[in-house]
Amino acid sequence: MKVERAHHGHYKVLLEAQKELVDYKGLGISVLEMSHRTTDFTKILNTAENLLRELLNIPENYKVIFLQGGGSAQFSAVPLNLIGLKEGRHADYVVTGAWSAKAAKEAEKYANVNIVHPKLGAYTYIPDPNTWNLNPDASYVYYCANETVHGVEFDFVPDVKGAVLVCDMSSNFLSKPVDVSKFGVIFAGAQKNVGCAGVTVVIVREDLLGFALKECPIVLDYKTQAVNGSLYNTPPCYSIYIMGLVLEWIKNNGGAAAMDKLSVIKSQMIYDIIDKSNGFYVCPVEKKNRSRMNVPFRIGSVKGDEALEKKFLEKAVELNMISLKGHRSVGGIRASLYNAVTVEDVQKLAAFMRSFMQMHHS
Repeated sequence: MKVERAHHGHYKVLLEAQKELVDYKGLGISVLEMSHRTTDFTKILNTAENLLRELLNIPENYKVIFLQGGGSAQFSAVPLNLIGLKEGRHADYVVTGAWSAKAAKEAEKYANVNIVHPKLGAYTYIPDPNTWNLNPDASYVYYCANETVHGVEFDFVPDVKGAVLVCDMSSNFLSKPVDVSKFGVIFAGAQKNVGCAGVTVVIVREDLLGFALKECPIVLDYKTQAVNGSLYNTPPCYSIYIMGLVLEWIKNNGGAAAMDKLSVIKSQMIYDIIDKSNGFYVCPVEKKNRSRMNVPFRIGSVKGDEALEKKFLEKAVELNMISLKGHRSVGGIRASLYNAVTVEDVQKLAAFMRSFMQMHHS
């Protein structure tokens, strides 16, 4: 969800980037023109890494690398780098939505994939971890922390009995504190909470480096990228620069713990309206698995009244609220409440939802 720019949490970041676009810190050139081999860019890269390490308390035995290809490239990179940890090429996947389903499908090219629970009829909940059928021979266990399309979020780190745990945190990265030491690999596309499209953060435990399959493309090889400090090939320089600015903004606004508090306040505001609407607004997700980042809902009934939803979206745009349309695969409405969305933004949406309901509730 986006509203008037002046209230937007990252508006200051955009202004800073605008100011430095043509002349970065008096150097007479833009970051867009800068060679990735210069000391000036090295400083930008180091700043981003150091801020990440500080904000997430990343232990020293973890490497932080900045890659291209988005989260989707990591759907391939994870098995290509980790499946060789054990013979047999087994991998466990928890599939709770569209993104973990895509990851599992991609992994099938390189691994014997075990979905640890029966296939879900609908992505509206997280199966009880006590029922998961983990394979002791699996090289790793994979899950997606927050499913943006279906609005399902883990509020716990699965206990995988000492196995290597891999997590796609693309959509809730730095929206709350995380104990990095519980994971073998964490990856996150920057564009939801920590920057713009183009850069993907990978945090990988050092003892997991060096096991890539021989057919792993070299730009996806964690060891190659870690040894070269993310500079094996030209990195997404400008996206890393923007991420550094956003990380600074997060730090100055109280860090991951503050983002978490705000995320709870913002999402609760919308869920409260849904739950008290007597079925006018319907969120299909089980309460304990509801996402703080993405609130999907239908209007009028569980299946949604398309005419009402169309009217809702049109009216929202008139009020400068955009990007509220649900993902094309599920339809309906979806309010995405990433770090940059302020409490004031959400209050505005909440007020609109109340007035729309009063107008149309029969």
